[in-house]
Amino acid sequence: MYPVMRFHGAARGVTGSCYEIETGHCRVLVDCGMFQGSKSEKELNYGDFPFRPDAIDAVILTHAHIDHSGLLPKLIKRGFAGPIYATSPTIDLCSVMLPDSAHIQEMEVEHLNRRNAQRGRQQVTPIYSIADVADCMRTFRPVQYGQWTNVAAAIRARYWNAGHLLGSASVEIEIDSDTQEGPLRLLFSGDIGPGQKLLQPEPDGPSGVDYLICESTYGDRDRSEISRASRRAMLGEEVRRAAEQRGPLVIPSFAVERTQELLVDLYLLARDGSIPSGPIFVDSPLATRASAVFERHAAEIEGGEELLAALRSDTIHFTETVEQSKAINRLSGFFIVIAASGMCDAGRIRHHLKANLWRHNATIMTAGFQAQGSLGRILLDGASRVRIQGEEIDVKARIEQFDFYSGHADASELVSWVKKRFPVRRSIFLTHGEEPGLNGLRDRISSSLGYNRLIMPLIDDAYELGPDAAREIDVNRPRRLKPEKVARLDWHNDLSRLIIDITQKVNAAADERARSAVIRRLRRGLEDRSE
Repeated sequence: MYPVMRFHGAARGVTGSCYEIETGHCRVLVDCGMFQGSKSEKELNYGDFPFRPDAIDAVILTHAHIDHSGLLPKLIKRGFAGPIYATSPTIDLCSVMLPDSAHIQEMEVEHLNRRNAQRGRQQVTPIYSIADVADCMRTFRPVQYGQWTNVAAAIRARYWNAGHLLGSASVEIEIDSDTQEGPLRLLFSGDIGPGQKLLQPEPDGPSGVDYLICESTYGDRDRSEISRASRRAMLGEEVRRAAEQRGPLVIPSFAVERTQELLVDLYLLARDGSIPSGPIFVDSPLATRASAVFERHAAEIEGGEELLAALRSDTIHFTETVEQSKAINRLSGFFIVIAASGMCDAGRIRHHLKANLWRHNATIMTAGFQAQGSLGRILLDGASRVRIQGEEIDVKARIEQFDFYSGHADASELVSWVKKRFPVRRSIFLTHGEEPGLNGLRDRISSSLGYNRLIMPLIDDAYELGPDAAREIDVNRPRRLKPEKVARLDWHNDLSRLIIDITQKVNAAADERARSAVIRRLRRGLEDRSE
């Protein structure tokens, strides 16, 4: 049989990365990530895997971000007993990121179950526990860049630095073939880092593969050409603008690498007197623990000495306890707080948003990609009111997007990286992108490189990797989520918006009689629909 590749996530969306390779000898996963974004997508994290975990022989992990690694403990919990291959820095980061993921789930489920008990609803359980994470960490096996590793029967892998995150990799895979001369060669891009990225080198990779599976997060846009010094100066401008308003600068940030990059530049700006003095808080236990991992690997990091200086600076304060976190929002005047999660959907950032979104003198500055359906995306799209943990919050703060710290290559950089991988003999699969990114990168590769064997798989699609081209199979299989529901606002988002609109309509009514009339019309609408 020819190898078969199945796309279980990051297909027409940017989360849930998980690809399965099946041969006549074994089955291997590349990544096993958590879905983020709308509730419809996040519900996939709670359902059954679209494969038998105990039938998987090995996992090849590209990097530690939760949308690539976050369901590994669940995989173990459901019966997977093989090795997980990753670079040593990736393993170290997973040792802090996966326990944090489990802790967030346990805390959120506890909060949800209290509300469910009050409403007479069923209790729910976390996707996995801290104990499941401990079991997972024992299965990791370290690999080095540039060295072939036998991962399963007739399958070997070689890791290349992807320049995206400490320990991140593009993975070259060779599958010994019973039907052709020489092995079948695949290359999974993982997430490709941009040029001028702090802490990481330029992304690398081999050429002359049969199939390329390439991310397309920013496939439809080019960033301005910018040096590290220019980016730092632009960050300084944003900080000074926030300080002029005499209010806080709140930065939702991914705890791993994005936070450390911001800290380096904020430290250098403060050291040089380029920004007003004010405390800088890192309010994320995960970011604190991840920073310790970065310290241990400082010798492997570009600019490692500056990072060490930033992490040890008196101007930067790491908070641990809930009490310390709450105390930040009792401060007045200008200060900076960096908190996770980067898309505003979990963690302490939600408490800082609740405390500051309604303030005219506050600034909220996102520092990375915001998936469709996430709170960060809703804020960037101009929402005037949002719901956070069941509470409605007016948005009066200045909302800014500062995307120059993105960990992803832009469209031109992706095309350049793809070109260096040529010749790609059979097909390129475009994954890990929403529709605009996918379509944009497809068009650019076609026009710039004259290459048209491009495939944009849907979630749960399966392709036979034949000797000449990929052929879709199992076309009538059931899908866990309809393609049109991926990377889209869903009914949960619509309901939240409706509740906000109803509240605003009622509050805007002139008097009690007018408010009652609005409520009666709504009730009639509900009764007519129920009939």
